[in-house]
Amino acid sequence: MESPAMRYKEIVGLAGKAAEELRAWELRRGQELDAEILAAEQAVAEAAQREQRTAQTAHNWWRMAEDNVSRLPWLEVADGPTPAAHAHASWLDRYLNELKPMYQELVDSVLSLGWRARR
Repeated sequence: MESPAMRYKEIVGLAGKAAEELRAWELRRGQELDAEILAAEQAVAEAAQREQRTAQTAHNWWRMAEDNVSRLPWLEVADGPTPAAHAHASWLDRYLNELKPMYQELVDSVLSLGWRARR
């Protein structure tokens, strides 16, 4: 049979071991969280850069379209594009790829009007 002193010593030893294990787990988890935070910050920075490049690309296409229709005095140009809150970020490349054909369609339409319609 164990004496109370031996049982107390055993419990104190287990509590010390549990405290060490908890400290080690907290340290590992802290490092994991630091890595996750760093990765998230990098993802946010990359997304912000991509957003800026996309906005610049859309602006450039808009300016070219605006220049194309500026020769049509009877056509009023609307305000430039603004980001769409409902757009899917995963479709960004798809959206950008659709700009060139739409722009070309606009150019073709303006050209098909003939010189009389542009006066």
